Amino acid sequence: MGDRIHELVLLAREKTAQARRQLFENMTDLFLSEEGRLSEHERALMSDIMVKLVRTVEKSLRQELADFFAKTDVDLPDVVRLLANDEIEVARPLLEKSKLLHDADLIEVVRMRTDEHRLVIALRDEVSEDVANALVEYGNGDVIEALLRNADASLSQRAMEYLVAESRRVDRFQEPLLNREDLPSELAYRMYWWVAAALRKKIVSDFDVDPLVVDNAMRQASRGLIAQQKTSEGAYLKAQRLVHRLSETGDLTVEFLLGCLRQKRIAVFVAGLAELGCVDFRTAWRIFNDTGGESLAILAKAIGMERAQFTSVYLLISQAREGAKARGPGALKGILDLFDRVSSVNARGALQYWQRDNAYQMALEELRHVG
Repeated sequence: MGDRIHELVLLAREKTAQARRQLFENMTDLFLSEEGRLSEHERALMSDIMVKLVRTVEKSLRQELADFFAKTDVDLPDVVRLLANDEIEVARPLLEKSKLLHDADLIEVVRMRTDEHRLVIALRDEVSEDVANALVEYGNGDVIEALLRNADASLSQRAMEYLVAESRRVDRFQEPLLNREDLPSELAYRMYWWVAAALRKKIVSDFDVDPLVVDNAMRQASRGLIAQQKTSEGAYLKAQRLVHRLSETGDLTVEFLLGCLRQKRIAVFVAGLAELGCVDFRTAWRIFNDTGGESLAILAKAIGMERAQFTSVYLLISQAREGAKARGPGALKGILDLFDRVSSVNARGALQYWQRDNAYQMALEELRHVG
C-alpha cells in the first residue's frame, strides 16, 4: 500500500493532463479496491492530494470526481465540500443526492453559491428545517416554490408564517402552500383573505379545526365582546348596544337581521352578525365587505343560518352592492355549494382564526402610531 501511495504522490507533482488523468484513475481504483482500506494518515494524505487535484484539473475531470463521490460512500469531507461548491455542472450530483454533505455543508452552499445550486438543494429527498430556512432567506421565487412543492422538505413554523405572509404578494406560493400537509389550519385560514375563490373552497374543505380550540376561542371571544363594544363610537356603538340587548332577551334572530338588511340598516345588521358570531365589529365588517361572498357563507354557517336565509342575505347584499349588475345564478350556485360543504365546526374555527388575526393587525397599527 505504501508503494502505491508513493506513486500517487509522484503523479500529483506532475503538471501534465495525462498525469492528472492517471492520478484520478489510480486514486478511484484504490478507493474502490479491497485493499483500499486506508489508515488515518494515508486518508489525510489522499485528501490533500485530491483537493489539489480538484483545484487544478479541467471541468470534465471534476465532473467525474463529483459523480464518483455521489455514487460511493468514500468520505473525504474536504474534497466533497470543494466539489459541492464548484460550478453547478460539477456540483449537481452531490447536491442532488449525496449523503456525505451535512446540513452545515448545504447551508454554506446556499449562502455562497447561485440560485441554480439552491434549486437543486430544494429538490433533495430530505431537506431539514435549518437548510429550508436558509433556502427561504437566500433563494429566489423558483427556489422557494420548489421547496414548497417538495413534500420531503421540513419547514419550520417561522418559515411557514413568513411564506404565508409573502403569499399575499406572490401568487405562485399560494397553491403549493395550501397543498402542504404540514400547513397549520390557522395559517391556511389567514390566507383565505387574499387567495382566489377556488383556493378559498380548498381551505374550508381540506383544513379541519380542533373543536376544543374552537370552543375555547368562542368563550374567550364572548367574554371580550362587551369590552370591545365600549370602545366603538357613534352609530356603530348604538347598533352594538341594541343587538347586545336583543341577544340578552333572546330576540336577536336571523330573521331580525334579514329585516334590518331589507331596511338597509347596515350597521345593525353587521353588529348582529358580530354578536351572533362572537367576533368584534371590525371582523364582521371585514366579512361583510368581502366581495367574493365566501367568507359571508362561512359566518352564516357558523351562526346556524339556514340555507334559505343565507340565500336571501347573499342576494340582498349583492343587489345592494352591484345593483343591476348583480351576480348571476352561477355565482350563487358556487357560494351555496361552499355553504353546504363547510361544517359548522370549521366555520366557527375560521371565525376565530380571523378574529385573532384581526387583533394582531390592530396591535401592529397601534405600534406604528406609537412609533
